[in-house]
Amino acid sequence: MKAEALKKRLEKNRPMTTITIRIPEDVIEDLKRIAPLLGFSGYQPLVRTYIGQGLRVDLERLEGDTISALIASLKRHGVSDEVIHEALTEVTQK
Repeated sequence: MKAEALKKRLEKNRPMTTITIRIPEDVIEDLKRIAPLLGFSGYQPLVRTYIGQGLRVDLERLEGDTISALIASLKRHGVSDEVIHEALTEVTQK
């Protein structure tokens, strides 16, 4: 994934769209139960996170992009989105 596309993905106020998806009720209940335990305000942000994680894994696998792998590794090591965004901005402005 290109650095510019990654910068857009890290923006906090990205445009959103509403979708409808059928998910079993017990799965929703589990999501609602664990979301606050993982620090999420509700189950929908948790679902978005799960989707985003899976999407990044597949994009990395399909595109072979080392920048995505680096960002994922930094996140696993506790580097915040803000710090990553600042670093990407610094690197792309040179």
